[in-house]
Amino acid sequence: MLDVSPANSPPDSPMVVNCVAYRNDGTRLRDISVDDISEILKEPETFVWVGLHEPDSALLLKLQEEFDLHDLAVEDAQQAHQRTKIEAYGDSLFIVVQTAQLISGHIAFGETHIFLGKRYLITVRHGASLSYTPARRSCEKTPEMLALGPSYGLYGVLDFIVDNLLPIVRDFREELQDLEKDIFADTLNRDTVRRLYDMQRDLMTLRLAAAPMQDIINQLVRLHPNLIPDDLRVYFRDVYNHVFRVNESISAMREMLTAAIHVNLSLVTFGQNEVMKKLAGWAAMLAAPTLITSWYGMNFTHMPELNQPWAYPIIMGVVACVVGTIYLWLKRAKWL
Repeated sequence: MLDVSPANSPPDSPMVVNCVAYRNDGTRLRDISVDDISEILKEPETFVWVGLHEPDSALLLKLQEEFDLHDLAVEDAQQAHQRTKIEAYGDSLFIVVQTAQLISGHIAFGETHIFLGKRYLITVRHGASLSYTPARRSCEKTPEMLALGPSYGLYGVLDFIVDNLLPIVRDFREELQDLEKDIFADTLNRDTVRRLYDMQRDLMTLRLAAAPMQDIINQLVRLHPNLIPDDLRVYFRDVYNHVFRVNESISAMREMLTAAIHVNLSLVTFGQNEVMKKLAGWAAMLAAPTLITSWYGMNFTHMPELNQPWAYPIIMGVVACVVGTIYLWLKRAKWL
């Protein structure tokens, strides 16, 4: 019989975050080493949950031997940087999902590769991703559900990934609200435009990570009866609803950001047009006296009004009337 003591085995390496054996009734047996997996699997009423973080090729090949993983799936897990997808290899599934994490106010992206079989669940984290230890502990608190097998652990991991996306969208919404005063300013603020662009870019990347998860979870809801019990499909349907809400929030935020960028640019353009109108108005008023007085810069010998004592005041009066008329007209047209 297997040792059910809670004593933990020493970790194989820092790349092995967790390696735990469970009974089919959902109770936890103990932490094990990778080398002990084959011994655990000899007991028919058990399954294993392994959590890895950026493992090397040797460790993945070791797990391939223990669980008989498909070569193509292991190759994808080694290379990382895979698109979000779900692939079936016989009686097992290979799932790739994108993850996101806020680090020092900036969003960072990673990915998780998941191997699911009837007697095992393997999660392989790459890049920015929180540990799935909270998801594991949550599953262990409900052994009656964990008794459904590794697929319940898969539900816990996917639900944990999706729930971590909601705070990121909420932070984007709060940041956009903080930028509203700068958005509706009359002057051009390059920092505001840059922040809006960065948010738009991050939301685009976040949507590329979240949107394909709908298809993956939809398959888990409808297909793969040999791995997903019917009792679990309602739980995956709940995760699907969460993903749908995340995607809807991201789409709404992207539209708001696009509108905010257009509004900001429109207000800046409108302000510049107002300045140009005023400059053009003052230029028009200066052009009238310049045109009239420029006549006297010509080398004419006979200009009748030059010999009249009242000619100068009349010219000044004419200039004032012309400038005043132009001013009133521009004022009525709201150019000044």
